[in-house]
Amino acid sequence: MPIIEEYYYNPFKEFEQFFGQPFEFQIPQYRQKGTEKKEIGGGTGFIISKDGMILTNKHVVLDKEAEYTVFTNDGKSYPAKVLARDPLQDLAIIKIEREKVVDKEGSFTLKSFPVAKLGNSDKLQIGQTVIAIGNALGEFRNTVSVGVVSGLGRTITASGGGLVETLEDVIQTDAAINKGNSGGPLLNLEGEVIGINTAMVQEAQSIGFAIPINKAKKDIKQVKTLGKIVYPFLGVRYVLITKKIQKENNLPVDYGAWITKGSNGEAAIFPGSAAEKAGLNENDIILEFNGEKITTDNSLAKIISKYNPGDRVTLKVLRAGKEKIFQVTLGERSE
Repeated sequence: MPIIEEYYYNPFKEFEQFFGQPFEFQIPQYRQKGTEKKEIGGGTGFIISKDGMILTNKHVVLDKEAEYTVFTNDGKSYPAKVLARDPLQDLAIIKIEREKVVDKEGSFTLKSFPVAKLGNSDKLQIGQTVIAIGNALGEFRNTVSVGVVSGLGRTITASGGGLVETLEDVIQTDAAINKGNSGGPLLNLEGEVIGINTAMVQEAQSIGFAIPINKAKKDIKQVKTLGKIVYPFLGVRYVLITKKIQKENNLPVDYGAWITKGSNGEAAIFPGSAAEKAGLNENDIILEFNGEKITTDNSLAKIISKYNPGDRVTLKVLRAGKEKIFQVTLGERSE
């Protein structure tokens, strides 16, 4: 961060010699004097591999110019490297390096980190007891709160740290989640991580949200095997059609993904994308993706996440009142 210092400037200094007397007039000015490292934020994460991989929220490590430090439960600190940020979900994977330990024979070995056990978020039930752990308010480390699963399959739009994302199929809980808890684990009573705490409703009481751990498992596997997080990419901007949107825009159907320009006039079809190569156009309505009907509960983003880059899929599209079939080979999207 820049170091700003104050100094005083006399705008009449050059006239002092001419008039033969000093002018006692000083104007405060500010200038940068170097830079300094300063703590500007904090969050939570949990170790997912013995060699030091940590799962957290993307918005916790969003600043690519910042340096990150991990403080573990035993009071030690480690410089952290961001391995990958998920392009679609509020998830990121960072890494700390293992300590070298000298054994009795004088040989070096690497000390393994303890690892959080990952559970199965598909088995969650409403009313089930859960535990949230995190660095509450960036100040109170290892704060534990207890609550229940208040809802499942929620869709929210979350903002913070310069990031705005729509998160689908998230867990709602009344376990206290505060600023600084972001990226921390949501546990079941067996001590298994079943969610990653990610958001709260500020004007409400005890309404927080966590990303199901099963959504993160694919990211973890990809980082371990590919070194990055990739998604299949179709390349369209769209609006999910509801009865209200159908009525307002005089559309022929009340479901599907309506391909349209972005809110700031961005192109409806990404140049060079799979959609452009397949021949999709603005105002087309994608009705089905590989046989799955697209609705607000079964969005295009939700369906496409089941596939991999390079997969060939079939789209049923409504164009000018007629149904057409398109064969599309999905592209790749990464950070």
